[in-house]
This record gives sequence, C-alpha cells and structure tokens, in this order.
Amino acid sequence: MGRGPKKHMKRLAAPRHWMVDKLAGVYAPKARPGAHKERESLPLILILRNRMKLALTRNEAMLITKQRLVTVDGRVKCDPKTPVGFMDVLAMPKAKEQFRVMYDVKGRFVMQKITAEQAESKLCKVTAVSTTAGNVPVCRTHDGRTLRYPDPLVSAGDTVKLDLASGRITDFIKFKEGTLVMVTGGANTGRVGKVMDVERHPGSFDIVHVRDENDNTFATRKGNVFIIGRAESEVTLPKGKGIRIPLEQDRKIRIETLQKAKAGKKRH
Repeated sequence: MGRGPKKHMKRLAAPRHWMVDKLAGVYAPKARPGAHKERESLPLILILRNRMKLALTRNEAMLITKQRLVTVDGRVKCDPKTPVGFMDVLAMPKAKEQFRVMYDVKGRFVMQKITAEQAESKLCKVTAVSTTAGNVPVCRTHDGRTLRYPDPLVSAGDTVKLDLASGRITDFIKFKEGTLVMVTGGANTGRVGKVMDVERHPGSFDIVHVRDENDNTFATRKGNVFIIGRAESEVTLPKGKGIRIPLEQDRKIRIETLQKAKAGKKRH
C-alpha cells in the first residue's frame, strides 16, 4: 500500500447519489478535502458536466472554472474538484444564474434555481459550540465554518442564517417541536416535515419523529435532521416540496406523462 491520502476513485466506489455512469470510464473525479465530507458532497465538475450540461468533457469543465466563471458561497472556485454540498450557493455572475444545492425526495442532489436576493444568504446547521483562544465563543457549522461570537442561545443542532458577503449571523432557529426540517441522511433523505417528538436515548442516537404535509410520519436520527424554517421554509424547496409519494402512485404518474409525450409527438 502506498503512503499518504488516496488521490483516485474508481467509478464503482463513487457514492450512488452522484449518479455516475458505471461503464463510461474507469475512474470518477475524487473531491478535494474541503468544506463537506466526500460522501455528503458533489465535485464541482460533476455539477457542470453531468447535472447542468454546461460542459461535455472534463477539459471543457476545466476551461469554465479556470476562467473564474463559477462562485460557491460568493467565492470564485478555480478547482473543478471542489466539493459542493447541501445548502451551498452556486452562482455564475456572467450568466446571471444562481442555484442552491438541495436534496430531492429520493436523496439525490438537485440544483434549485434561486433569485439573486436569495443567493445572498444560506442556512448552516450548528454542529458544535465551544470557546477558542482568549475565551472567544464560537460555533462550528456543517460546512466547515467557525463563526465567532454567536448568540449565547445558539446550541448544537440549531440552524443559523448566514449573510455570505459579511460572513455574519443574521438570524437563528432553535431546534424544538414544531419546526420545519429536511432530512439530510439515511433512508428518508430529502423529505420535509415538522418535528413531532424527540426520543432521548442516552449513550445512543436520539430519534426524531417527523410528520409531512400529507400526514405521513417517519423517524430518523437527530443528526440527520436540518432545520429549514420555523413554520414556513426559509429556502426555496425543489420539485415535490419534500413530500414522498408511494411508489405505485409515482409509477402511475410517470407512465401517464410518457403517454402524453408520445401522443404529442404523433400529432406533430
């Protein structure tokens, strides 16, 4: 075994939600160490080439990034392997387009189009609260940030609203019953609902019970829950609004849309 960090990734080892073709090559782009964990993020090249179809090849994606045309959270990113994760704001100033990275109800990353005003802020989940040198209170967030002097009421599990230009906290939402949450891990990734109850399990994982708009209830670990609003969502939700429909119903809708598309082609 060679020493040092791994710098390559085979396509078969890539996370399922990247949706990388198995037979289109041997290797997949490996994300650099960055703001998000490897299996909870997407390399920038996959967004430009595979999702948004702005490039056909790796070289074309490289040309886009090297021309400093893409920003993530307000900062220019020249490396096509930069990890981009949940709630990140991806912008292309020349094209006047902004996107927020979200999950759909099947747990896949989607680029949700947003306005320029919405792109000025993002939500960050607080993972830890501590003090640093000189007894300065700080809170650490899910995207690797360390924010100094947060509100004394902010604790781990809460969500803070961050102004991207100044890097300051403008608002925060406490984790409690009745808040609107999105699930960011496990079998229910991408589902949205309100917190009904929290089961405490000292020494193990606390379990959160969530109810969506269709009155379906599901449970997940507390660590998989991300607060997105008090009663209404603070961010624009992707298609489906985080409500998962039964597989049979989903299949029926897909068949109907395909039949309509075929009927439309025949008329022409």
